[in-house]
Amino acid sequence: MTTRRFLQLDVFSPRAGAGNPLAVVLDAEGLDDAAMQAIARWTRLPETTFVFAPQAAGSSYRLRMFSPQKEVPFAGHPSVGTAHAVLQAGLAAPVEGVLVQDGIAGMLPLQVSGEGAQQRIAIRTPRAQLAETAQAGDPRLQPALKGWPLGELPPARMQGGRSWWVVQVASEAALRALQPDWDAIATLAESTDSMGVFAYAFSEGSEGFDLAVRAFVGNGRRFEDAASGAANAVLAAWLDLRGVLPRGRQAYEVSQGREVGHDARLTLRVDEAGEVWSGGQVQTVIAGTIDW
Repeated sequence: MTTRRFLQLDVFSPRAGAGNPLAVVLDAEGLDDAAMQAIARWTRLPETTFVFAPQAAGSSYRLRMFSPQKEVPFAGHPSVGTAHAVLQAGLAAPVEGVLVQDGIAGMLPLQVSGEGAQQRIAIRTPRAQLAETAQAGDPRLQPALKGWPLGELPPARMQGGRSWWVVQVASEAALRALQPDWDAIATLAESTDSMGVFAYAFSEGSEGFDLAVRAFVGNGRRFEDAASGAANAVLAAWLDLRGVLPRGRQAYEVSQGREVGHDARLTLRVDEAGEVWSGGQVQTVIAGTIDW
């Protein structure tokens, strides 16, 4: 066994316990695919990431990420959390405020702003594209959306790193009251090669956020995600396409996770080039070593 630096983080979190947990193995050299999958299965967290020395010119570090079941090409909260871990460990420094992550999804920049407890990290997510729009009565969608009070925008399947059905709900109160039909959501996810349904509602902003969202994952495991940077990014791309971003092309705030005992906050921004940046704060909860 080799002793390696190990962190557990809370991502998209203004305080410990509010966001999405992540495990990071900082000294991953020498671990093969089977060992990384075994560690991810052992941590039982949504994802575990593994940091390697940079190889590609211009990259800050090389990254691989695994869920307990399989390797993941891209996800938002593991990317943002790993950047926090790399900075904390002194393994890389931003160049003009930017780190560059090298992974399966390619070379992706991360903007770093602020310091200490106020530090925020945002990743430029893979560009999302509209795969299709549908009506709520579409036979593929109708069972999953049965009884949902829907908003004005049609359901849409967006592809960007991962594929999601984004579905507007008429109000934040209605969104938070949803009781998902997991069998129907799983059938929809599997039949359309998507993650599931990402439901959203515009907020009045009285609590400091512009959107409330809920992510119902039906592909493989069935669960509600506490905070998803990638899903929020494809939603931002959809809202930008329709011209209804909450603050135009300025940063806006998202609330996610209350229904599963969390209270995450994410910041989304669409830049002038149409690229979506997804980020927030990260809290270090455990810092130690792992023997593997």
